[in-house]
Amino acid sequence: MKNYHATVTVTLRKAILDVQGKTVESALHSLHMPQLGNVRIGKHIELSVQAPDADTAREVVREACDKLLTNPVMEDYAVNITEEGAA
Repeated sequence: MKNYHATVTVTLRKAILDVQGKTVESALHSLHMPQLGNVRIGKHIELSVQAPDADTAREVVREACDKLLTNPVMEDYAVNITEEGAA
């Protein structure tokens, strides 16, 4: 088994109003930064995974996302897998 490092980026689906993102966007505008917009706030999750290969590690993490780490009704996610110790 190899060791992999997984990062999961979770965001609200585009159709869901991101109240926290809107609040931050408003605050940025009040700080005279009107060029910043469309703020979306999400989650960043890091995991260690033991698996025979990167594809299997990715599938294990996707299963964890679907079953526990994300709300599939409201959230989208992206998984990135890197082998630990790889340069």
